[in-house]
Amino acid sequence: MSKSKWILGAAAVLALSVAVAGCGGGDKKAADKKAAGPSGDVMVYTSIYPDIIDGMCKPNVAKAFPNLKVTWFQGGTEKVKTKIAGEIKAKKIGTDVLMVADPSYYLALQNQKLLLDYVSPNQKDVVSDKDPKGAWTAVRISNMIIAYNTEKTKEADAPKSWQDLLDPKYKGKIAMPNPMLSGTAYVAAGALADKYGWEYFDKLKANGIRVEEGNSAIQNKLLTGEYVAAMILEENILKLVEKKKEPLKVQYPTDGIISVPSPIAIFNTTKNPEGAKALVDWWLSKEGQQAVVKGWMHSVRGDVNPPTTAPKISELLKTAVKVNWQKLATEEAQIKEQFRVRVMDKK
Repeated sequence: MSKSKWILGAAAVLALSVAVAGCGGGDKKAADKKAAGPSGDVMVYTSIYPDIIDGMCKPNVAKAFPNLKVTWFQGGTEKVKTKIAGEIKAKKIGTDVLMVADPSYYLALQNQKLLLDYVSPNQKDVVSDKDPKGAWTAVRISNMIIAYNTEKTKEADAPKSWQDLLDPKYKGKIAMPNPMLSGTAYVAAGALADKYGWEYFDKLKANGIRVEEGNSAIQNKLLTGEYVAAMILEENILKLVEKKKEPLKVQYPTDGIISVPSPIAIFNTTKNPEGAKALVDWWLSKEGQQAVVKGWMHSVRGDVNPPTTAPKISELLKTAVKVNWQKLATEEAQIKEQFRVRVMDKK
């Protein structure tokens, strides 16, 4: 081989080596970036209780995404909806991810084309409600049930069904959350009105039902004995029984629980889609769903056990009250007005 040919060949090998080394370095940087996970800021609006956010959501999410700064705005579903309505009007939506209770609200947002279609790889494991295009996916299941204080009311005297709340022996001693403020209470009002007619609420009013601001106010008055029984979220009672050993009991109504498969969704205005998608993926993962159960809510996956002492959601759903989510999405004003006139008016 001539000297000139040898030099040209060596140069070619050297160039190839540099190119390969450059590609390898790039792959390593990409791998390191992927291993580090998403970064930047993500805002979450949610109706999950503040103590669950602080004790379960924040630490678990921070551990899963050390480079992602997640900020939480907490409020009842209706408070969050009011905030978002103002932001939509101002064309400046402040949140990336939404986790509120009422599934029908997500249908309304989807109709307004405000949600990002994203099918998480973990959506296939979700056995609860989900949009096929990924605009929203159930992430936690809350159940409206009846509860009573075992020290104030004997089991034989406690109501076993929604219809039992009409018994005169409970007059003035029963309560429910306000559907104007609570997303789960709104679902319950709409579902029971469909099942028994609005006359059911006329009878509840006649039996002296009290409408409280939310579930927390009700649980406190169950403990004092001011209420014999109440419509309330299962998770409130399970938490008090497990953490504080309070003498409260969940009665799963014989005429069906009202199950609320609350979704998670991403607004299509998000400035950090990578971070928002990573959060959705995590919440729908087995790890994320185990965190949900630690918050005394039911998982949307079939491979995660229910909260301690609670039946499997698959068993509860067999007799659950049917909910017309589309009706709740399109007739919200009418449903709330019916409730207000029939139950909350002083007349």
